[in-house]
Amino acid sequence: MQLLPKLLVLACLLLSSLAQAAIPPDLLKPLAGDDPDARVAAVAQIAALATPEAAKVLQALQDDALYAAPDGKVYIVDGEQAVDPAIGRNVPMPDGIDGVMVNNRLRAAVAGALSGLQLLAPERSARLAAAQALQKAVDPAQLPLIRTALARESDAEIQQLLQVLIASANLHAPDAATRKAAVQALAGSSDARLLPVLQAMLEQGGEPDEAVQLAAIDTMRQIKGRVSRMELAGNVFYGISLGSVLLLAALGLAITFGLMGIINMAHGELLMIGAYTTYLCQLFFRTYLPGLQDAYLLAALPAAFFVAGLVGVALERTVIRWLYGRPLETLLATWGISLILMQLVRTIFGAQNVEVANPAWMSGGVTVLGGLVLPYNRLAIIAFAVVVVVAVWLILNKTRLGLFVRAVTQNRRMADCVGVATGKVDMLTFGLGSGIAGLGGVALSQLGNVGPDLGQSYIVDSFMVVVLGGVGQLAGTVIAALGLGEVNKFLEPVAGAVLAKIAILVFIIIFIQRRPQGLFAMKGRSVE
Repeated sequence: MQLLPKLLVLACLLLSSLAQAAIPPDLLKPLAGDDPDARVAAVAQIAALATPEAAKVLQALQDDALYAAPDGKVYIVDGEQAVDPAIGRNVPMPDGIDGVMVNNRLRAAVAGALSGLQLLAPERSARLAAAQALQKAVDPAQLPLIRTALARESDAEIQQLLQVLIASANLHAPDAATRKAAVQALAGSSDARLLPVLQAMLEQGGEPDEAVQLAAIDTMRQIKGRVSRMELAGNVFYGISLGSVLLLAALGLAITFGLMGIINMAHGELLMIGAYTTYLCQLFFRTYLPGLQDAYLLAALPAAFFVAGLVGVALERTVIRWLYGRPLETLLATWGISLILMQLVRTIFGAQNVEVANPAWMSGGVTVLGGLVLPYNRLAIIAFAVVVVVAVWLILNKTRLGLFVRAVTQNRRMADCVGVATGKVDMLTFGLGSGIAGLGGVALSQLGNVGPDLGQSYIVDSFMVVVLGGVGQLAGTVIAALGLGEVNKFLEPVAGAVLAKIAILVFIIIFIQRRPQGLFAMKGRSVE
């Protein structure tokens, strides 16, 4: 007698689990019908169930694996097996079943429903990506699913996105009060894609209710103000980012050209060497240390510095040491060296670009001001530029080498007379500038592909930064790089990339005509 209650409890639990797994037949039946509106509505209602079984039905519909029997019931068919989604169990293959026809409209509805189901994924990143994707085009039919996701969501950022999605879908509700509430709910959004939608409501025949129109005008004003502030902040950030890239590219040249008076046309190829060293470090870690692959960048920094520095020392000892005080000859000699280095890299690595992937900790970004994404790789480069500038300043101002460099720069003959080994100082200084160029190549490898012509894209900009900042002036180089980065980013939206470059070049020419010494002048410089 005690066995009977246990069996009843077990049966109740089994029936309960089956009931949870099953999908109501009245939701499945329209999928086998001919009414297109009913079929689309059924897809939205099935998605709103937010169950794994609902996802299986929608996936089967997308994969053309959903079949209909003559009695109107639908089945998921996989090879020789059939599953009845109404009871959630395998069943014998019915006779006379035929594939459910899926037209473009229904396929789009299914794709939207499946992407919407990612709102219920366990991973935050998947839910956030799904909410952001739905912002591009939200279907009112997805409202039940979005409301279900909002009820289950605990993340504040995703909750805000879901609330905006609900408000966007309610903009075309039949009730004026609902439309007004939806318009007012969008006032806190920073999405510029809402402006055309709200503008359409203000056009003739778009929105009949005057109260809703007034709410739309106020919401548009708030969104425009927020978008303008976000664009301003974005331009400032990307200007600083571009300035940091220019600074890393030009910092080594500020030492070799600014302090030593050498017009090094091979400076871009030293950047390239640093980038290819990063590529080789990545290849080594990927082959021999796959578990530590994300740490390759930490090994690439010292490797790129020493490889580029050694190349610079070799160039200085073999070619450049004989050309001090002869700027035209150094220009021609280093230009020839740059061609040799580019051809050497093409011979070793090929003419095609190679890819240097960002480590996982530098992928993605942080969202600020509601919609401005600050990529982690650019934030890292900005921080890296600050560290490199501080390190160079400390070397030049707080070390014995820096003291010798400044002495040789200001009066080479007197430094030689008091026992300074000027030849050794020249070698170490050129090696230091070349090593810093290698570090700049590491940073550039994180922003795009690496190729033999990488350095050619930055050599002109590097010279402009050094000349504008003042020959031999570290502070001037920093200010010039950041200033050119900001000006370029604010001019590009107005004049285009090409005209912005031309305008900056014209400005520098005029500025140098008026102030040949640049922003800051070096006193007592002598490289004789």
